[in-house]
Amino acid sequence: MIKNLPKRFLFIITTIIHKIMILGHFPTCWKTATVVPIYKPGKDPTDPASYRPISLLSSLSKIAEHIILNRLNRHLNDYDILCSEQFGFREKLSTTHQLLRVVEYITEGFSNKQKTGAVFLDIQKAFDRVWQDGLIYKLINYNTPKYLVKIIDSYLNDRKFAVRVNNVLSDPKPINAGVAQGSKIGPILFSLYINDIPRQFNTMLCMYADDTAILARNKNP
Repeated sequence: MIKNLPKRFLFIITTIIHKIMILGHFPTCWKTATVVPIYKPGKDPTDPASYRPISLLSSLSKIAEHIILNRLNRHLNDYDILCSEQFGFREKLSTTHQLLRVVEYITEGFSNKQKTGAVFLDIQKAFDRVWQDGLIYKLINYNTPKYLVKIIDSYLNDRKFAVRVNNVLSDPKPINAGVAQGSKIGPILFSLYINDIPRQFNTMLCMYADDTAILARNKNP
């Protein structure tokens, strides 16, 4: 484990991450994910959809991501950028809190003799379909520090994946869209990407990462 390395190696890792922050360049060798397909019991083993892909990233990459994530979160919190309806991957917020909002909204409607309607949305392969240039554009619009925009742009570009089955590893293939699965920074980048979701008067919006519920109530629906 990295934490058990001699101090001189930890110093080298610290120096590398410091250089990443200064140069705004994420190491190419840290941008290849190893994907391991896990079989779903009871499914057709000949169907690719019967396997859940698990993305494994470099441990050093995750350490660097942790630093980037802390700085990005500081900016988001200082300027209150993330919409208040988004509870996904945010400190002290959970699915339980969102469910409580929904229950209270419906209960309040009952008290006022109102009926509540809801639409539940789940974006298929949401993380894999993020338009990377659009994400960078939004980061700039949110006045994200230039050095962070540069690092995140470098982090997103030129990513690759290879599939491991048993002891056989495929040739790397390019990833042209999305945020990295299994990464520390991916969830918050996705939240930023959908942060400008439209809001409608007299409705309640509930979001947890890529899961969204839109509720409305009325006496005469």
